[in-house]
Amino acid sequence: MGSFFAELARQASANARREVEAYAREIAEFGFLDTNSRARAETLEYSLWLRRRTVELSPDNGELTDADLDYIAAIGESRAAAGMSLDARQRVLRLHTSLMLREINEATDAQHGVGVGVGVGVGELMRMMHWFAPQGERGIRAYSQGFVTALRHRLPYVEQAALLARSLLKGDPISADLAAALGMELPERCAVAVIRVPDRPVGDRDLESEIETLVKTHRAPITWWPGKGSRSGELIAIIPMHPAEPPTFPTSSTAELAQPHSAPDPVSDLVRDFAQALSRPCAAGTATSSLSDVADALDLARRISRTAPLRRASARLRPHTLSDVFVELAVAEAPFVDGWLHAVARSLQPGPDLVVTLDAYYRHDMHRGATAAALNVHPRTLDYRLRRTRELTGIDPSSTRGVRILSSAVTRRLSETWH
Repeated sequence: MGSFFAELARQASANARREVEAYAREIAEFGFLDTNSRARAETLEYSLWLRRRTVELSPDNGELTDADLDYIAAIGESRAAAGMSLDARQRVLRLHTSLMLREINEATDAQHGVGVGVGVGVGELMRMMHWFAPQGERGIRAYSQGFVTALRHRLPYVEQAALLARSLLKGDPISADLAAALGMELPERCAVAVIRVPDRPVGDRDLESEIETLVKTHRAPITWWPGKGSRSGELIAIIPMHPAEPPTFPTSSTAELAQPHSAPDPVSDLVRDFAQALSRPCAAGTATSSLSDVADALDLARRISRTAPLRRASARLRPHTLSDVFVELAVAEAPFVDGWLHAVARSLQPGPDLVVTLDAYYRHDMHRGATAAALNVHPRTLDYRLRRTRELTGIDPSSTRGVRILSSAVTRRLSETWH
């Protein structure tokens, strides 16, 4: 064994203790190590074992054995069974990798400090790095599989689906193991849907039951993100898209910049199912992307949902895409324009149901008969309301100017984001 590896072996115990101390100091979920001597001893034993196996295997590029991987998996399983979160798991892996690389650098510096030839040191260092990357990946894979095994026994199916959704949005590699455990596929492209729920009365059905039904019916990663209010929040779903589904328009390298008029059918079905169970007005937005860019798609879908009008469940309900509300999105980013539109919307208040009337009018492409039928009023009543709109705002709702101004004012008003 060269002096580089001998130095790693000599420092193994001290480095293992330093790792345990770093866990207790930097990761809140490991705070128990300061009070639980047995847990601290077990953690130290594992850290020391990893370093000794590294020194034993890396000089000759030996692989971790099946017994080694089983032991690593058992550690991951025990930590998940103890309640460790996915975030803490990621921090543990990052911290461990960082410390191991630091130890390699320290061993290299110590080797040079005693006068060993630079050529020998570089050769041993290259052997170590050639071993470290692939075997480290195998170890992380085993640890994650053990972690997921415990989650399958500890958490209900719906909570596992929520963890999968959150891991995908964070780009956590454990998502592949979570998906396999849930029997869900991870395709190359997906649609991210955000359903905004501004408020739910206390008497509504249990939210967890509604989400569990959605997960089992649509077999998709779904999670609930609470809002500022105790009854408000967002339902976030990641729905697989297949080649047979309607294609999207050209997209950017992240989330899409141009979208079709209608969202893919699986997305619309999920939105309608949730809205029906919710029995409350909600607003849905969707964006498609590659699986690696779902975080960007989430940001866009969330912005769309916060701009889209609130709707009750119906056969026509569908999530909005960028092409539906691009004007309102831009307006929301320009406060002086948004304020002017707000004033236009306020001028409609004296009229009878003018906001609802204009909403129906534009959603039915200004067709008088279809609009009157949707509102359940006589066409002459519709004509009166349109005239009243012109009197109050000075804008003809049937003109190009009227469509541009009033449709945006109505959409912003119905989104209920004006305060």
